Amino acid sequence: MATIHLSSATTSLFQSKHRTKRIPRLPTIARITNHIEGTHLNSPNGSPILGNANNSLEVPSNNYISLHSSDVRRKTKIVCTIGPSTSSRDMIWNLAQAGMNVARLNMSHGDHASHLQTIDLVKEYNSQFQDKVVAIMLDTKGPEVRSGDVAQPILLKEGQEFCFTTMRGVSTHDTVSVNYDGFVNDVEVGDVLLVDGGMMSLAVKSKTKDLVKCEVIDGGELKSRRHLNVRGKSATLPSITDKDWEDIKFGVDNQVDFFAVSFVKDARVVHELKHYLKSHNADIHVIVKIESADSIPNLHSILSASDGAMVARGDLGAELPIEEVPLLQEDIIRRCQIMQKPVIVATNMLESMINHPTPTRAEVSDIAIAVRQGADAIMLSGETAHGKFPLKAVKVMHMVALRNESSVQSGVSYPSQLSSHESHMGEMFAFHATTMSNTLNTPIIVFTRTGSMAILLSHYRPYSTIFAFTNE
Repeated sequence: MATIHLSSATTSLFQSKHRTKRIPRLPTIARITNHIEGTHLNSPNGSPILGNANNSLEVPSNNYISLHSSDVRRKTKIVCTIGPSTSSRDMIWNLAQAGMNVARLNMSHGDHASHLQTIDLVKEYNSQFQDKVVAIMLDTKGPEVRSGDVAQPILLKEGQEFCFTTMRGVSTHDTVSVNYDGFVNDVEVGDVLLVDGGMMSLAVKSKTKDLVKCEVIDGGELKSRRHLNVRGKSATLPSITDKDWEDIKFGVDNQVDFFAVSFVKDARVVHELKHYLKSHNADIHVIVKIESADSIPNLHSILSASDGAMVARGDLGAELPIEEVPLLQEDIIRRCQIMQKPVIVATNMLESMINHPTPTRAEVSDIAIAVRQGADAIMLSGETAHGKFPLKAVKVMHMVALRNESSVQSGVSYPSQLSSHESHMGEMFAFHATTMSNTLNTPIIVFTRTGSMAILLSHYRPYSTIFAFTNE
């Protein structure tokens, strides 16, 4: 009999096909390499944990088996966006050792050549390290509305008149182009335009055939290609654009692990993408990014169709009142737990660390709340893509997540009851095995051919180690 190597970073969702199947947010699952048939089964540090004189199981009394990887005991995964600050071989290696579980490719920036280099480097890393595999996530650009390029940042002052035009290549002190031809039709007089998720805001005063005139409410520096939102509205654009389909084909050709689909408004988008992947025999999981006001009424069907979700709080907070975002985050996490779908919390988690070596206390609390709510993964964007302290940001996220997971263990467990699949016998076994393990403070041993029972056990978040064995 052989052992199946399931780490806390692995799943049918958070998996990388470059080495072993990876199951998201599994409790720590020790990698056991010695033969079962013998009288000894060693822990990673060489001490026997199975096979004394009576062939009884001997497991250390603490809840964790200590492995050499820095994040082995952390169950919440860390997604890092790769960019100019972290695209080198050394930086990707260092990020992985610091705690990165998923490398994110943001297709809003860079080109296929630069992203292919990142993919190759991650695969090279995976080929060299058996105990720590980094998955690859391709994040589509989606139907983003952005301002055009400007030679120098334009200073917007409160009360100033400023215009956006659908004419390409315009950049003056009071007018800049946008990349969306239907922009004028989508906005109405009285709408509030948000720049960079609300860093600046402008009120629409009038519009012509190709021009929208605004008054600056909250000023700031307008730089090139800034994201534009209309508060309470979504652009009337398809969720998957022509560019996205080109990027998806690129991801299929290079065998990425996940597609994160931006601005998903309904389940049809997910079904369309999954049909495309099936027709190309591509085993790639689909993560839906909940960041559009239009997605909220269709939340249940969107999550049901997907393999997991991302709470993209930046655009979500721009299209909805910001006070609604924390409640929505909690609701999406709860729904995903019930559906047994991994969920990622993203945006501004350590934003200050783009320029500063230490986080704010509020940012630390933000990470802690996401972990304690049961998020399967937390994500870094600009912090690792173009920040000054990418490694420190990952280490901070790792330590905050790890500390709060240990606190959750002595508090409330989640989910605390059987999910909607309670009629499934395996579900019943997993639920009651977790209850017994938590009560007795003992590890769980599971025999599995496909890893599905380990995933079910993971769903109920047992505190202790899971040992999964397979004869495959």
